[in-house]
Amino acid sequence: MGDLSHLLRESWTVVEEQQEKLAGYFYARIFLSNPHLRDLFPVQMDAQRSRLLGAIVTAVQTLDDPERLDAYLRDLGRDHRKFEVTPEQYAVVGDALLESLRIFGGERWTPDFDQAWRDAYGLIAQKMIDAAKADDDPAYWIAEVLSHERRGRDIAVLTVLPGQPLEFRAGQYVSVECPAYRPRVWRVYSMANAPRRDRTLEFHVRALSSGWVSGALVRRVRAGDLLRLAAPMGSMTLDRRSTRDIVCVAGSTGLAPIKALLEELTRFNRTRWVHVFFGAGTREDLYDLPELRAIAAQHPWVSLVPACSRDASFDGEHGNVSEIVGRYGPWNDHDFYVAGSAGMVQATLRTLAALEVPPSRIRYDAFGQ
Repeated sequence: MGDLSHLLRESWTVVEEQQEKLAGYFYARIFLSNPHLRDLFPVQMDAQRSRLLGAIVTAVQTLDDPERLDAYLRDLGRDHRKFEVTPEQYAVVGDALLESLRIFGGERWTPDFDQAWRDAYGLIAQKMIDAAKADDDPAYWIAEVLSHERRGRDIAVLTVLPGQPLEFRAGQYVSVECPAYRPRVWRVYSMANAPRRDRTLEFHVRALSSGWVSGALVRRVRAGDLLRLAAPMGSMTLDRRSTRDIVCVAGSTGLAPIKALLEELTRFNRTRWVHVFFGAGTREDLYDLPELRAIAAQHPWVSLVPACSRDASFDGEHGNVSEIVGRYGPWNDHDFYVAGSAGMVQATLRTLAALEVPPSRIRYDAFGQ
């Protein structure tokens, strides 16, 4: 596996600078040879191209970690059931991917590179197919929006109820589709709660300028609307075997999975201190601060540090939360949970690396990576 991983990484450097063109060619190749597959994809393909490349790079980078790779591909295979993908279509995708790599690799693309990608894709596809076959859950869940609360200009908190039981762990996320407003466009959002007896799920959504689904969820969706939810994914879950104290670092609506972990901890924790750093641009963006303060007041093992990076009048820490966590500590023997934008997660990981926090003690899911 080491030789295969080395070949994949080396070959990716040959095409990496042309990855956007490669992805465009890849999809064009699929749709020209199999026009009926176009209906599986959204009208606008920009984000879809990014997700393809993200999945490829993630798989390539985890080949040396079989346990992590298996978990990632198992989740991905289950998640792709929402598209009603058949095993035959995996072969179509594989052929298009290999042809695209050859085209953009040009003279630098070697037979060894070609065979490495053929072997890797065969492994990846089979694991995803097997995971989908073994999954007895629905391909997706229909969920009714029970409540929709605006928290400022571009943030909303939604409570939804799936029509069938949806099993997940605190800290995980699901793909969400708004069929009435953005059909065939899926985006991932973390649940902001641990599993509850009433089966409700809470989502925290920030409308982004380029976010079709986030904009619909914040500005158009109302109570009574229906959403589709795909299979739960993600590994940022609580390690109950650990006895170490915990540090949670959340940026904006990255608070959602952190809040879910807090809810789980309130049900059993008596011995672990939990330090929560919650950062955003302005005071308004700290949309859930009152509830966090209520949790900290009720549970003395929770300490809360809110921060603003662009609000000089805020009565608290000032600066990026990724830097502020470094002002506290020491963190020599803590478990870390980090959630936010890809940039915020990367910045926090750099801070923790400078503090010599072992990577094995850090859990995160960076959707933009």
